[in-house]
Amino acid sequence: MIHNIYKGKQKYPHVFQPLRLGNVRLKNRIICAPTSPSMITTQGHMTPEMTAYLVRKATGGAAVVTFGESIIHSKTGKSHDVQLQLDSQGIRQGLAQTARALHAAGALANIQLSHGGVYGVLTSVGGAQKSGDAWGASDIDLSQGHAKEMPKDMIREIISSYGDAAKLCKEVGFDMVQVHAAHGWLLSQFLSPYWNHRTDEYGGSLENRTRFLLEVLKEIKKRCGKNFPIEVRMNGDDFQEGGLTLEESIQVAKLIEDDCDLINVSCGNHEDPSMFQRTHPSSFFPHGVNVYLAAEIKKHVHIPIATVGAIQDPEQMEAIIANGQADVIEIARESLADPDLPNKALQDHVKDITPCVRCYECFGATGDWEMVKCAVNPIIGEESYHYEDLKQAKQKKKVLIVGGGPAGMEAAIIAHDRGHDVTLVDKNNQLGGNLRSAGAAYFKQDYLRLQEVLKHRVESRDIHVILNQNVNEEFIKIFAPDALFVAIGSVENQPPIPGLDNPIVVSAIDAELHPEKLGKKVVILGGGLVGSEGAIAWHHEGHECTLIEMLPEVALECNSFYRGGLLPRIQKAATILCNTKATEITNNGVWVSHLDGTKEFIEADSVVTALGYHSDTAMVDAFCDCVDEYYIIGDCKKVGKVYEAMSTAYFSALRV
Repeated sequence: MIHNIYKGKQKYPHVFQPLRLGNVRLKNRIICAPTSPSMITTQGHMTPEMTAYLVRKATGGAAVVTFGESIIHSKTGKSHDVQLQLDSQGIRQGLAQTARALHAAGALANIQLSHGGVYGVLTSVGGAQKSGDAWGASDIDLSQGHAKEMPKDMIREIISSYGDAAKLCKEVGFDMVQVHAAHGWLLSQFLSPYWNHRTDEYGGSLENRTRFLLEVLKEIKKRCGKNFPIEVRMNGDDFQEGGLTLEESIQVAKLIEDDCDLINVSCGNHEDPSMFQRTHPSSFFPHGVNVYLAAEIKKHVHIPIATVGAIQDPEQMEAIIANGQADVIEIARESLADPDLPNKALQDHVKDITPCVRCYECFGATGDWEMVKCAVNPIIGEESYHYEDLKQAKQKKKVLIVGGGPAGMEAAIIAHDRGHDVTLVDKNNQLGGNLRSAGAAYFKQDYLRLQEVLKHRVESRDIHVILNQNVNEEFIKIFAPDALFVAIGSVENQPPIPGLDNPIVVSAIDAELHPEKLGKKVVILGGGLVGSEGAIAWHHEGHECTLIEMLPEVALECNSFYRGGLLPRIQKAATILCNTKATEITNNGVWVSHLDGTKEFIEADSVVTALGYHSDTAMVDAFCDCVDEYYIIGDCKKVGKVYEAMSTAYFSALRV
């Protein structure tokens, strides 16, 4: 029977084939790529929370877990406010404990060595304004300030710092290092003709621009030995006018291949808002959008190539390796959404893999909270306090959950797994709640995948599901639960706009699920996330959209990382009227009033209301009054996004 545990090994033989890199052997071809430099002390040291976060990835079955953006030269290269500093006094203990913990959990320990270059002092995505001189490949003026050309003596000092850092990491137990030469950081700046205008041996020709990176690699090999593996993360394309092209990246790979063991091909610039969405592919890009860059470089080198960028389907992983496009798959946000992805693939439990919905909640939390979170995995960032090996309840209870959206399904799953007798009731003919409408747009299919995963988990358990059932106080009293979960979602706001009951008016949810109800000209009332994403989707389907928003800007409630990719697409999809409110809806359009008091009539075949949502507190209170033990979860607790729904459900179910 034991061999059946690993039947995914036969289904994905290339993914689960070992790989030798120097003196280490990878048990499979999945590496957890660097994520989140947060959860670090102000002295630049590891915290128990960060170690636990990394270990959780290791227990999921990845061959290697990589910690990201460790700074090798703090006085010039610290690109984030909170960041691991490998030249900080007292750094060794936390590093050693982390390496040991990763080994104990079954993974090899990798660490990314980085320097921010011009962003080491100037404002970056991950850091506020800092003092001191900024140093890069050449003198350059940026919106954040001026950066100076790095002198040769500083280059030599930094090369030595890379060697010091790599040697330290080896000594405390790390199995390999990754040299970060991508995403617009220092070594990427030297490689790029956009940044590098030097006339000495570190500028000009491609060979000269690669010299800094090569000398770093040789220094690490000299200090750590030829069999200590070095991974290099480099861009396959800068996607920047005047930057490194794929053709030049191929030549860089050929220049460095004898001095490293694995090349990780990424792209773009972390600090360019328009490029961030490609470096970390948003939902507007297909999964694996950057694989072709790795595939092309692989044709020209003799060492293994890794690819990265929104790859989360084991079938796709297998095809990439089997077709010779790459040798290794690196997963980043996917390892937060479901750290167990490798093990679930190995055991052929692919239907149970929680998908990353590419909402950038993880990135947003690094700035807002100085930690990490995940919209679809409540315990990410909380591993020190909570773990998915759920404690059985001391007393088995009869649990009723009203509402089959993401919150209701998650609560049902966790309550069942803790030993309770669970009944899940929903008024609709299928489970899913707002995930159905959230995933209706062409670029949000990941939400439908999440819906299917949660439904699969419910259906594979002994959870009693009742559909097409409206619940009221009498139903709850007759059912007589020991514990009640209220997960009834939210209701749409109905402001007193004359004509809101006009036949041409369609709610946003109805329009998302049934776009065929919309006419050619669509006016959308409300420029929040729902209205903004709707405009993009309906424009894609051929509608002419106008977006009406009372606030000065649209989509203000979403995090800056997602918004950076959203705004350009909204602007292409719709005529945007901010500081504007609808005053009346007629049979053929909408009267609006602008901030200056002027009025305008906008023709419309359909008017979509995306005016926000609120909890039906009266119904929530009435339901709660029927029982002694109750839990309010999801939108009916506080209108929010998937993160709030999944998180309130998970942690509430732990308390029953």
